[in-house]
Amino acid sequence: MKRKAVFLDRDGVLNRAVVKDGQPYPPASVDEVEIIPGMAEALQRLKDAGFVLIVVSNQPDVARGATPKATVDAINAYLAERLPIDRFIMCYHDSFDGCDCRKPRPGMLFAGAQEFDIDLASSYMVGDRWRDVDAGISAGCKTIFIDYGYDEKQPEYCDYKVSSLLDAPIIILKGCEYEKN
Repeated sequence: MKRKAVFLDRDGVLNRAVVKDGQPYPPASVDEVEIIPGMAEALQRLKDAGFVLIVVSNQPDVARGATPKATVDAINAYLAERLPIDRFIMCYHDSFDGCDCRKPRPGMLFAGAQEFDIDLASSYMVGDRWRDVDAGISAGCKTIFIDYGYDEKQPEYCDYKVSSLLDAPIIILKGCEYEKN
C-alpha cells in the first residue's frame, strides 16, 4: 500500500526566511536559523497520522557561489536534530541550469515519492512561494500556500492559503475549510 507524504519547503516553512526588501532569503549560517515556534509539535502530529515528511528545497546560492554546500548541509543537520523530518532533498542548481529538480519543476517530489513509495494524489506540498505551489500541482499533490505577503509573484492557484505551517495540520488532518483560492 502506498504511503502519503507532506512535502515541505525549508526556508519560510520550517524556519524563518531572512526577509530583505520584501524578498525571502535562506539563512546564511546555522547561527541565523530560527525554527518557527511549535514546528516540532506540528510536524509530529503529521508523522503520528502516518505522513512521511520530506523537505524539498531550492538552494541556488550553492551554484551561484554565494553559499557553500557545507553550509546547506549544516543547516539541514541542525533542523534534522530538532524536527521529525524523514528526508531532505535539495536542488543546488541555478534558475537557468535546466534541471528537473528545481521548483517549480516537480523532480524533487517525484524523487521523494519513488524513495518512499508515496501516493502523490494523497499527499500535500506546503510552501511559501509560487514555485513550491506550482511544483506540488505539477506532481499531483494538494497544495498549501503560506502567505507571508512577500513582494514577489504569488501563486495563481493553491488548494489552501494559510499564514503559518502551524495551520497545515488542521487542514490536512481535520479537513477544515480555510481560505480557498
